[in-house]
Amino acid sequence: MSARETILQRLRNRTGGELTVPECDFSVLERPDWSTTERVERFEKMIESVHGEVHHCTEDSWMDRLAEVLATRGARNLLVAKAHEIGQSLRSARRNDLPELLIYDEPIESWQAYLFNEVDASITSTHGGIAETGSLILWPTVDEPRLMSLVAPVHIAILKASELYTTFHEAMKAQNWSSGMPTNALLISGPSKTADIEQTLAYGVHGPKELIVLMIE
Repeated sequence: MSARETILQRLRNRTGGELTVPECDFSVLERPDWSTTERVERFEKMIESVHGEVHHCTEDSWMDRLAEVLATRGARNLLVAKAHEIGQSLRSARRNDLPELLIYDEPIESWQAYLFNEVDASITSTHGGIAETGSLILWPTVDEPRLMSLVAPVHIAILKASELYTTFHEAMKAQNWSSGMPTNALLISGPSKTADIEQTLAYGVHGPKELIVLMIE
């Protein structure tokens, strides 16, 4: 019997053999039904308060804004997914105003040094956002591994305004998280930060120094 099974058996013995999910009242997590405009305003306010950056775009203009953002930072390259719509769209556009596009299409072991030392920026999709806290929801996949949002100095995320939720609880309910989740889900609220050193909050110590959200409206 494994350690996990041993623990579960002890719990069953104490409860008469049945393990049930306790009744929970989540009403304290409910908030007013904000409009899309209110959600966008709250999200932008919250994420900018922790040094995040939001750019408002349309389906037709987000590549233009992306090119501007990368140019102002002197990015030499941009890491994109191989199969995701975002990566495919960027590659097929063949734009001269974008830096070199790097495709995440090989095991981390074969290019770890290059990924950590040479990649200037990366772009990922999102699984929505949370207006109340100014957080992005990411569900990493084989095509978009979690390192795409955790390693590059500049992380650019595409977020649709229509996929903004008021609260985390609302997002979980609307997206039916209980039916199945990835092995790793990420909530990102601003660039990397730490207060480990003398309890002084510092940004960009590890992970992305900048978080830029291209909000599609």
